[in-house]
Amino acid sequence: QVQLVESGGGLVQAGGSLRLSCAASGRTFSNYGMGWFRQAPGKEREFVAGISWNGVGTGYTDSVKGRFTISRDNAKNTVYLQMNSLKPEDTAVYYCAATEDRFSSGYKSYKYWGQGTQVTVSS
Repeated sequence: QVQLVESGGGLVQAGGSLRLSCAASGRTFSNYGMGWFRQAPGKEREFVAGISWNGVGTGYTDSVKGRFTISRDNAKNTVYLQMNSLKPEDTAVYYCAATEDRFSSGYKSYKYWGQGTQVTVSS
């Protein structure tokens, strides 16, 4: 079992920044690929960013490329999502997730999920 707890969400103006953190506990964190997903009201959950177990490989959905950066610190069992130049359309609940496989954009490949943290971007 892996337990994931997100933090760092909040209310920010358009153009601002936030850094989300996801702290993991349980099994060896470095065994897992990690992903960030988001879900806005009335919309499906969508992939935002992913990172390989060692941090070498990363991937992003097109709408956040150049604005968001995913990283991880295996010594601290934590994965981060740095979000810059935020837009109102980034408003959503953000979830981190862990997969025993290489990270992917498909939410079904992720076995463990956090409870989510709300990000609201005002115009």
